[in-house]
Amino acid sequence: MRDFPSCFGENGVQVADSSTTNAAKNAHNLTTRIYQAKLRGRSCLITVAWNKNMMGQGLSVGIDDCSSNQSLCKVDIKPWLFSKRKGSKTLESYSTLIDVYWDLSAVKFGSGPEPSEGFYVAVVVDRQMILLLGDLRKEAFKKTGACLAPSTASFVAKREHIFGKKVFVTKAQFCDNGQLHDLAIQCDTSIQDLSLVIQIDRKPMMQVKRLQWKFRGNHTILVDGLAVEVYWDVYNWLFGSGAASGNAVFMFSLSADKSWVSPSHTLGDSWSFPQRFLDTKSSHSLGFSLILHAWKNE
Repeated sequence: MRDFPSCFGENGVQVADSSTTNAAKNAHNLTTRIYQAKLRGRSCLITVAWNKNMMGQGLSVGIDDCSSNQSLCKVDIKPWLFSKRKGSKTLESYSTLIDVYWDLSAVKFGSGPEPSEGFYVAVVVDRQMILLLGDLRKEAFKKTGACLAPSTASFVAKREHIFGKKVFVTKAQFCDNGQLHDLAIQCDTSIQDLSLVIQIDRKPMMQVKRLQWKFRGNHTILVDGLAVEVYWDVYNWLFGSGAASGNAVFMFSLSADKSWVSPSHTLGDSWSFPQRFLDTKSSHSLGFSLILHAWKNE
């Protein structure tokens, strides 16, 4: 969790860090998902990070305490070019044994580090399945001997890195078990009249004109009947140069307390949003956040 610049950190969202060329190369091979769960009645966050390098694909599963934001335990499954692709690991937290199981022997990947099918990753506590990822559900329950927990982990955040020249595309969902959508961010910084357009399923949802003056801001859109707050910070795109020209950051947030989302948040509101966003997330009940780091391919 310490390397995940999201709403869960003490400093809110880091939106304009000094990213480098090496950071861009490494970022291309990392996708992180966050799940909220209960361990012995205490709220925790389970981080599942998929990575890819020259040695192959890798995976890490970590558990953090929600109240202290401290790491409790973690297992790293290193790239498996020369290693087995299935196994298990026992961790301990809150004086409780936590078993992490994985089977990636028949896994299939797309262009990124996250698998698409043929796998499972399971987290079992007291013989109860609190988190199960992947499509091999029957195999997971047979291997672990666990039963489904009364309260399973909920998907609350995802961090992903996307690349493009003028258009940046990905698949996205905006809440736990939500519908999967095609998301496209269009921005041509080579022209004088800069604008930003965000599309959902090829339908324009919002446009920001005069982007050089409105390089940070927020706006509310409706997706699946839900109010989703969109934040953007494209400062590095417009004013960075050379190795210091980093990524733009886009955040799509569905608050657990939807009352804070207001249509009065108009385009062009250029305040720096980390602290205000942190204030809205003070509740123990987290909403959903999708954070996209958009890197330009030159």
